[in-house]
Amino acid sequence: MDQDEALTAVDNVVTQFNTYEDFLDSQITTVDLYYLEDESLARQLVELGYRGMGEIVKREDFEARKAAIEVARLAERTQKKILTSAGKELQDNFLKALAMREEDNRNGKSVIFIRDKNPHGQEISGYIDYAARLKNEDFEVYFNGKKKLLPRPSDMSFYNWDSHIAVCNSSPNYQVIADNPEGLLFKYKRDRKILNVDPKAQPGDNSTRIPIETELYIQAVIFDHISRRKT
Repeated sequence: MDQDEALTAVDNVVTQFNTYEDFLDSQITTVDLYYLEDESLARQLVELGYRGMGEIVKREDFEARKAAIEVARLAERTQKKILTSAGKELQDNFLKALAMREEDNRNGKSVIFIRDKNPHGQEISGYIDYAARLKNEDFEVYFNGKKKLLPRPSDMSFYNWDSHIAVCNSSPNYQVIADNPEGLLFKYKRDRKILNVDPKAQPGDNSTRIPIETELYIQAVIFDHISRRKT
């Protein structure tokens, strides 16, 4: 039996039986039990290859493959995490745009610009790392309309037009370049490409600037970046 056939044999056993003992029991016949009169001894003989009706599968191979299959199952379950926006009847274009990008932004791609009024009636604006906010907070309240997504002082950029408070912070996905004489720039950390958010300039390589017609905000723009770097 070659290696591929051996792995297939182990996989067949692992998927069919919950424990190695269950597999051993399946190899024991009533005749074996009649003559041996000891189930434990019968199991040992099967494990050693002296008894059994099928292929010999070692305990360590069974347990190692069982553990590997469980790890793969958990990884797949994590990857298939249900999207927060799934199944919701979204009416506004901005929320639809966020929902359309939610899955892609598990790994960090989009920057959101929002200009609007805060709960105190002050005009604020800022740039948000969509993936970072997705990872650190529950977007359920935004998609179901209970709260509005607004820039915060902890986002990549925040400006309060009434108090003139201005803050910039690099995010897990983007480095802020605030000292550029032509305006604010963001460098995507994965491929080191520059995103230019100036509406009068091109956004940069592999990036697009998409203004969103929305009733929720004074202004909303989404910048999408496609990384060409292999991960």
